[in-house]
Amino acid sequence: MYRKRVHVQEVSTCKRRVYMSGWYNLIEWLIPFEWAKYNFMKNALLGVLLVTPMFGLVGTMVVNNKMAFFSDALGHSALTGIALGVILGIGNPIWSMLGFSIFLTLAIIKVKGANTASIDTIIGVFSSTAVALGIVILSFRGGFAKYASYLIGDLLSITPEDLVLVGITFFIVILIWIIAYNKIFLVSLNISLAKSRGINVHLWEYAFALMIAFIVTLSIKWVGTLIISSMLVLPAAAARNIASNTKQYTVLSVTIALFSGISGLILSYFLGSAAGATIVLILGLIFALTYFTKIILSGAK
Repeated sequence: MYRKRVHVQEVSTCKRRVYMSGWYNLIEWLIPFEWAKYNFMKNALLGVLLVTPMFGLVGTMVVNNKMAFFSDALGHSALTGIALGVILGIGNPIWSMLGFSIFLTLAIIKVKGANTASIDTIIGVFSSTAVALGIVILSFRGGFAKYASYLIGDLLSITPEDLVLVGITFFIVILIWIIAYNKIFLVSLNISLAKSRGINVHLWEYAFALMIAFIVTLSIKWVGTLIISSMLVLPAAAARNIASNTKQYTVLSVTIALFSGISGLILSYFLGSAAGATIVLILGLIFALTYFTKIILSGAK
C-alpha cells in the first residue's frame, strides 16, 4: 500500500514537471529577457496570470456590495488559520487558513442574517477577535517572528504545487461566473427583486462569500495580509471611475489587475522590492489616474 502511494506521488510529480517545463520553454521563447530566465520568476508570472484576473473579476462585485472590509477581515484572520495549523500539526498552513476562512465566512453570513447588528460591526467583531487569537497563539514564547513573512507576502516563493491549487480555483471561479453571473449580480443589486425572480438569495450570498474566502486565502502567502484587500478592491474601483456600463466595468477591472500584476512583478525584480506591495502601488497610481480622468470628463460636460 505504501509503495503504491509513493508510486502515485512520483507519477504526479513527473506530470507536474512535464507541464512546468512546457511553460518554462514557452516563456523563454516569448519573453527573451534576463528576468524571465529564472524558474521562480516564471512560476510567479504564471501565478500572476491566474490570480489577478480573479481579483479583477470578483472585485467588481466586492466594490458593488461594499465588501472591502469583509475581504480585509479574511486577510487579517489568516494569522489565526496559521496558528490553528501549528496547534494541529498541519504541515502546509494553506489548508488550516482555508478551513478557518471558510468557518469565519459562514459565521459572518449567519450572524448577518439575524439582523442584530450592522454588517461592518459584525465583521469588525469577528475580525478583531480572530486576529487577536492568532497573534496570541503565534507569539507564545516569542515565536511570531518566523510567521512575519505572511504580513508582506512573497510572490517569488510560489511553487508548482501552489500553482495547481490556484489553477483549479481559477477555473472554478470562471465557471461560476459564466453560469451564475446574472444571479450574483441581481442579489448584489436588489435582494427583494432577486427573491421575486425565484433566486435562492442565501445560496448565492454564501457562494460569493466563499469564493472571496478562497481567492483571498490562496493569495495571502504571496501578497501578504496587510495589502490583500487592496488587490481585490483597487482594480474594480479604478475601473468604476471610467466605465460606462457593466461589461466595460468588468473588462477594465480584469485588464487593470492583469497589467498591474505583470508590471509590478517585473518592476519588483529590478527594484528588489516586495512584489505584492509593488503591484498595489501601481494599482494605486492607476486609481488616481482614473479618478482625475473622471473629474476632468465630468467638468467638461
